[in-house]
Amino acid sequence: MNTKNIAKNLFAGLLLTSAIGTAMAEAPYPAETRFVSTKSRAEVVAELQQARTDGELLVSDRNRDDKQIASAKTRDEVRAELAQARANGEMHVTDQ
Repeated sequence: MNTKNIAKNLFAGLLLTSAIGTAMAEAPYPAETRFVSTKSRAEVVAELQQARTDGELLVSDRNRDDKQIASAKTRDEVRAELAQARANGEMHVTDQ
């Protein structure tokens, strides 16, 4: 191949690549649709308050209500259980 053919092939490849990129950029994916609510703001706020009362919301930084969970086992008992599980092949040994 001579230099002229290489330049033509390179130019054609760049042109094709840019044309494909432009064509793909025109179509939004997924298709944009406008959201239309069927509930009023008051209904949504009431549902939110009910979910908070029922404890159905995930804990966030905004309303933290963390409860301490007390363990009935000592640290040594937990370590012994871990060692036994590793010895039985129930747990993979990893770097600590």
